[in-house]
Amino acid sequence: MARKKKEECPAAPGWLISFSDLMSLLLTFFILLYAMSVLDVKKLMKFLWYFQGEKIKEYSITVAVVPPISLLQEDVAKKVKQRLKRVLPIYAYQIDSIENYVLIRLFNDIAFKQDSYILTPDAQKAIPEIAKAIKKYQNYFDNIKIIGHAFIKNKSKLPPGIKDSWDLSIKRAEVIANILIKNGIDRKKIILEAYGDTRPIYKWKNPILQRMNDRVEIFLEVKQERPDILKEKK
Repeated sequence: MARKKKEECPAAPGWLISFSDLMSLLLTFFILLYAMSVLDVKKLMKFLWYFQGEKIKEYSITVAVVPPISLLQEDVAKKVKQRLKRVLPIYAYQIDSIENYVLIRLFNDIAFKQDSYILTPDAQKAIPEIAKAIKKYQNYFDNIKIIGHAFIKNKSKLPPGIKDSWDLSIKRAEVIANILIKNGIDRKKIILEAYGDTRPIYKWKNPILQRMNDRVEIFLEVKQERPDILKEKK
């Protein structure tokens, strides 16, 4: 009886293929993150050619893909965040700096009563705090845009005079604007917009994410030409 020939090269285990695919995806992910930041072409080429085994060529061009965020935007974002931390839970708002804007996003399940433009007690404390932070820097803003979004859960419980999500979203924006004006914000800088339920952030059918679509956003547009910011007195 003939003996069974031994395998000269045993087959690779199944998990090794999945592991190599994972490593390739991770490498692609980190290259993508690197490319989305302020990148130096010379360093990027060296990084890529290291894995391709090609000869390194010299480049001396630096390309800024993402525009730098000004100190003013960072200052305003920090000031607003510090004030909101005192009166609102962290999941009730988002604050970010985007190009020449500072974005303050208030979620309506915390800011307003359900399907209403009546502020909650927490929001009545929080919005004046936002106004105080904005007032200190308002001379550096061209516009203060307040945008309402409303996703109605029960149309039968809408307040009198409110017919649809557009009516509710503009009314909520007006409520925020009036409080800012009462607290010293120049009304000439304020612009109101409303989109009803036409611009959701999240489209997945997840109840937690869908609640975040119901919101009011405050965009602070930073002047492109402005004097340097004076240091605040302690």
